[in-house]
Amino acid sequence: MVALKDIAADCRVSVATVSKALNNHSDIGEKTKAQIQRVAKEMGYFPNSAAKALKTNRTWNLGVLFVDDAQSGLTHDYFSYVLDSFKRTAEQKGYDITFINCCKTRENRMSYLEHVRHRGFDGVVIACIDFYDPEVTELVRSKIPLVTIDHLFHNRIAVMSDNVKGMKDLLTFVYERGHRRIAYIHGADSSVTQNRLSSFYRTAEELGLTIPDAYVREAAYRDTQAAFSETQELLRLARRPTCILYPDDFASFGGINAIKEQGLRIPEDISIAGYDGIRIGRHLEPQLTTLRQNTRQIGADAAKSLIDLIEKPKTKVIQQITVAGEVFEGKTVGFLETDFKE
Repeated sequence: MVALKDIAADCRVSVATVSKALNNHSDIGEKTKAQIQRVAKEMGYFPNSAAKALKTNRTWNLGVLFVDDAQSGLTHDYFSYVLDSFKRTAEQKGYDITFINCCKTRENRMSYLEHVRHRGFDGVVIACIDFYDPEVTELVRSKIPLVTIDHLFHNRIAVMSDNVKGMKDLLTFVYERGHRRIAYIHGADSSVTQNRLSSFYRTAEELGLTIPDAYVREAAYRDTQAAFSETQELLRLARRPTCILYPDDFASFGGINAIKEQGLRIPEDISIAGYDGIRIGRHLEPQLTTLRQNTRQIGADAAKSLIDLIEKPKTKVIQQITVAGEVFEGKTVGFLETDFKE
């Protein structure tokens, strides 16, 4: 392994001068600095990360706490894109990312906070987890720089998809296509679900829609079987809906199967819309109508906010950052003539 003294010997300067050149100090000549940096690169020198951490009290490593009840991991379409954007942005700013061990069945496992301290992470991003877990609460209450995605703590930076506006835009889009009997299969209880459901009812009221209780049902996010069953129940109603909204695009695939099983066509006989805007939905036939969330912006904002919190702790404002999505029209919401609206 190449050391500073090796570079110093080759350049015939002191170890202190080499250190200043590699750290881009201004109190040595540009010619000398350039020579030292060139020689260091040619010799294959890399600073020892452990030594650098001791000197700067930084590891340049960010922890990611991510797990969902369905155990889908990074196959979770929405969060995989968010975390990919987070990773790319962090890497551009010189940081690595490491996943925090979430396996609670392992013997002698550390708590989330213990793991973060053991690894020496400079900061942590939390996404898609039980935010009411005591271990999560312990981590949030610590002094470690931390950003949450799609969940709000009063003393922490949160990056949120605008679920209120997203649901309003999606329901309004369906309404403007002539639909008046609109059902909503929402996800399991969470702050995201609460915001979307409240926005659904509020927008329906603004549009003058009456939503029967039987039209609002629950199926866990990404649960195609539950979405299949709830769709069957909606289709059995004497006055069935003309359009069904699903908790997410992946769950809507279960609904599509239930509709096809009844011999119905989408959108000629019944319309549907998802939520998220995952890539596979654009390859369906017909193309899925959905609310496309801006995963790239969410991930990038989370990384930038966390790094600012680490590097500028005295000036970074604790705030909620809201990222808007947009309706992707697709082809699964058809137009209804006036006579068929009611």
